[in-house]
Amino acid sequence: MKKVAIIGASGYSGIELTKLIKQHPYLEISGLFVSETSTDKYKNINELYPEVIGTIDYILKPLIAHEFDFINDNCDYVCLCTDHFVSLNLAKKFLSMDKVVVDLSGAFRLENKEYYEKYYGFMHNHSDLLDFADYGLAEWNKNSISSSKLIAVPGCYPTAALMALKPLKKCGLIEENNKIIVNAVSGISGAGRKATLNNSFCEVSLKPYGLFTHRHTPEINQYLGIDVLFTPHVGNFKRGILETIYVELNEWVTTEQIEDSFKYYQNMHLVRVLNKRLPTIDGVVGTPFVDIGWESQGNQLIIVVAIDNLLKGAASQAVQCMNLNCGLPSEHGLL
Repeated sequence: MKKVAIIGASGYSGIELTKLIKQHPYLEISGLFVSETSTDKYKNINELYPEVIGTIDYILKPLIAHEFDFINDNCDYVCLCTDHFVSLNLAKKFLSMDKVVVDLSGAFRLENKEYYEKYYGFMHNHSDLLDFADYGLAEWNKNSISSSKLIAVPGCYPTAALMALKPLKKCGLIEENNKIIVNAVSGISGAGRKATLNNSFCEVSLKPYGLFTHRHTPEINQYLGIDVLFTPHVGNFKRGILETIYVELNEWVTTEQIEDSFKYYQNMHLVRVLNKRLPTIDGVVGTPFVDIGWESQGNQLIIVVAIDNLLKGAASQAVQCMNLNCGLPSEHGLL
C-alpha cells in the first residue's frame, strides 16, 4: 500500500480525492490536512460532508511543524488541493523530503513563468520546478507521469478541451489558420467551497466570465500547440463541465478520418467516444469518465465533451496519475 497525505482536504476536490483513495485497493490515506488558520481544523471530515458518515472518519489536522515530520516519516504521496500560491511553496518543501507531489492547483502547469503574474496574479518564485514538473493528462502523458516526482494535474476546462482536440491534432486534421472556439460551461463547484456572493447558488445565472483573460487559455494553447478562443461560463448547477468546440478541418478530411482519430482512445477505459451521440452533463456527474461526441458538415466539426469537474477535472485524474506512478493501469480503483 502506498500512503497518501491530502493537503486542503476540506475542499470539494479534497473530499472527492479522499473518497476515491478510501476505496482504492493500493492507496491508503495517512492523513488529511488543512491550513493552520482554517476554521475546519480539528473537525471530522464527516462533519463537513455528512454523506460520508459511517464510511470515512478522519480528523482534519492543521499543517503545523510536527505534521511535516509525520508526513516525512509516513507518506509516499502528497496531494495538494490548495490555492495555487500555497501549492507553489509547499511543493518545494515536500519534494525536499523525496515525496511524490501531486498538485491539483495551477502552480506548475505552465512553462512560461511570466504567465503566472499575468494570469494568476503572483510571481513564480520556484521557476526551476516548471521544467521539472510533468503534466498529468493521464491518457497522453503516461510515460512522463510514471517516473515523475512532481505531477501538475491539469485544469478542469483544459482537460475536457485537450481530450477532445488532441486526437485531431495528432492526426493533422485541423486547419491551423482558423481559430478553434471552445465554448465551455461549468457547475458552481468549480469556484471552490469558500462562499462569496458571486458563487452563491441563488445569485448565479448562466453567464460568461474571464473573456480573453482566463488562466486556462494559455494552458490549453501550450499543450495543444494551437491557440484557441476559450470562453468559460458558470451555470446554476452544482457540478460538471460541458464544452462545445468548433473546429475547422482541412478540406480533404473525411468522416472516416475523424472516426479513426478518436480510435486513439479505444483501449482506454475512462474515455467514452460516443461519436454522433452527444454527451450530457448528467451522463458524467459522479463518474471519472470523459464523454466525447461530434458531428461534422463539410469541413466544419463540432465536438461536444463532458466531464465531472471535481473528478476527471481534479480528483480522479490525480488518482490516475498516482496509479501510473505506481506502475498500475490508470483506471485502477476507479471502475
